[in-house]
Amino acid sequence: MSKAFTREDDTPDEPVLPAPVSLLPPGMKNYLTASGAERLRGELVRLNDERSGLLARAAVDPEVKREVAQLDQRIRYLQTSLATASIVDPPGAKAGKVQFGSSVTVRDARLGEESVYRIVGVDETDFERNEISWLSPIAKALMNAKVGQKVPFKFPKGATELEIVKIG
Repeated sequence: MSKAFTREDDTPDEPVLPAPVSLLPPGMKNYLTASGAERLRGELVRLNDERSGLLARAAVDPEVKREVAQLDQRIRYLQTSLATASIVDPPGAKAGKVQFGSSVTVRDARLGEESVYRIVGVDETDFERNEISWLSPIAKALMNAKVGQKVPFKFPKGATELEIVKIG
């Protein structure tokens, strides 16, 4: 029978979005700092509230339905991240070396500029706050370095040495 004679339309009832994908390589622990886990919990509460406010309109508005589906996707990702998280307390300056949760000030030998990075979990990475994933190339280069140590690193603009100025 031709499709022209059926009442079914081609639009799906629910928007189909891909399942959220973890940024962690398989088998890696999902480390989070306590502050990062708290921020993710806050985002989860905010998204659930936003979702609740949209549900009534989603039944009649396809655009709102799509928005709810996007919220659902992020909510599932956050729930999974928090459920699998291993919360790690930052070591602070007393550790004497760069570790997960450390804030580290480095001086670029080539440019003479200082930058501060905080090494955090994959799911709490925030470039605007200079929070970098512990799996990122720069974090891997800085790990276990001590104040005064120079660490070679290759940025896209060229190679340099990063001197560890301060660990906090």
